[in-house]
Amino acid sequence: MLNQQKADRLMAMPKALNNPSIRFPLDDDFICIDAKSADGREAFVFDVNRKGRIKLTKCTYMERHAVTEILLRLDIDGPPHTNPDGAEVPCPHLHTFQEGFGDKWAAPLPVEFTNPTDLVQTLIEFLKYANVLEIPDIQRSIT
Repeated sequence: MLNQQKADRLMAMPKALNNPSIRFPLDDDFICIDAKSADGREAFVFDVNRKGRIKLTKCTYMERHAVTEILLRLDIDGPPHTNPDGAEVPCPHLHTFQEGFGDKWAAPLPVEFTNPTDLVQTLIEFLKYANVLEIPDIQRSIT
């Protein structure tokens, strides 16, 4: 089970993607991008999910550790989220791991995300936010 101290350490850890380039997924598709810590000891996966989306601008980005532990989840153009304390957070919003709650808590989009309507730019900013050292070339898909 992941505790808060380890989750915070994992989120702050510099990471390297295994792919030098990424093709941004088409509507109703998703991609998984393997990554590792800069020291090679920890494995991560970054997801870009556009599956089952009626809205073309709806997208979810995730950073996972050990396949199942969600460290970060960014929701774009979806419904508002209700936190465990009952507070509602409008979309877009960012979920971060909280011990005992996993990714159930969300906060308004941080200022690091400059234009959530540009899904490719948002992926670049998400990877930077997750401490990816070198951002790959991201090819926009033609829809």
